[in-house]
Amino acid sequence: MVEGATKPAKRYPDAAFLEESVRRMVRGRAVHGAILCVEDGGRSLSWTGAAGNLQADEQYFIASVTKMYVTVVVLRLREEGRLGLDDPIERHLPSGQIQGLHVMNGVDRTHEITVKHLISNTSGLTDYFFGKGPDGRQASAALLQGQDEAWPLERIVERVRTLRPRFLPGQAGKVHYSDTNYELLGRIIETVTGKPIAEVFQAFIFDELDLRETYAFSDPADTRPAPMYYKDAPLHVPRYIASVTAEGGIVSTAAEVMTFAKAFFRGRFFPPETVETLKRWNRIYFPGQFDFGIGLEKQWVPWVLSPLTPIGELLGFWGQSGAFAFHNPQRDLYFTGTVNQLSGMGHGAAVSAMVRIMRAVR
Repeated sequence: MVEGATKPAKRYPDAAFLEESVRRMVRGRAVHGAILCVEDGGRSLSWTGAAGNLQADEQYFIASVTKMYVTVVVLRLREEGRLGLDDPIERHLPSGQIQGLHVMNGVDRTHEITVKHLISNTSGLTDYFFGKGPDGRQASAALLQGQDEAWPLERIVERVRTLRPRFLPGQAGKVHYSDTNYELLGRIIETVTGKPIAEVFQAFIFDELDLRETYAFSDPADTRPAPMYYKDAPLHVPRYIASVTAEGGIVSTAAEVMTFAKAFFRGRFFPPETVETLKRWNRIYFPGQFDFGIGLEKQWVPWVLSPLTPIGELLGFWGQSGAFAFHNPQRDLYFTGTVNQLSGMGHGAAVSAMVRIMRAVR
């Protein structure tokens, strides 16, 4: 390029290409409906579409994408001096409530667990939902068969005491994706703020961004969100979702998750460089294959999927339902939406759509 010449504007795929991308997301048997929202940082590109049994503006459960909202709350509380990442959790939770949560070789190491261990999934605490109990069963089995029950923290703690920890708190190179961590983190947030986690989300994020279609699910009779699917049938578990707000209880739209994702990465809540401090990656192989940092995920994209146009980082969060919110800094592209499939069989369709679009940018 000649010195002083204007750099050519990026060429983004057109609407027909994007419509085909979202249609491809529902071609597999596992995905009955998909929503896809794509924007660049400057809104030269801004497109939302849907396929299958979902509409582009439909409200849906964002599942564990909620954890990215938790990251915002924790970092803001840290900025206000009300919480530290290195705080032991016993500073904010009653000792009687957490005693015996992490016992290895007869030694209770619960007192060694910090806020950072929780938000980075390095506490060693087993996931209460998928962890196998003494009877060899997972708590998820009954739920995924339609047995809808509330799981308040007290019940979660009781179950985790029966589960063997995966490793020592903060053990080098170790990570285990555990919703237990985020339920504890949610209670810490409530203790520090003196407010229910739903009110904290509302004040810290929803009101701040003027999100009108986003809320923490709390009423089991609420039928506004699109029903989630497990394999071939809708799965209605409203009592459960209403009880696990911190780990995955937010309802939103692709457009409003997009507003949040751009605010997260563009400095609305904290300086953009703060994101770099969250990149303390450990590779997780279940569910899926991705890297987990401090309240942030990085989707692993095999080189073979785009050998001539490297993808670079894809930062954000997945939900068990196939909800997603990701940012590709290399192209300054953002992706939000859902494949609305709890089995884990639909995530690949979302990855394929994102990769297809990123490869098309010139």
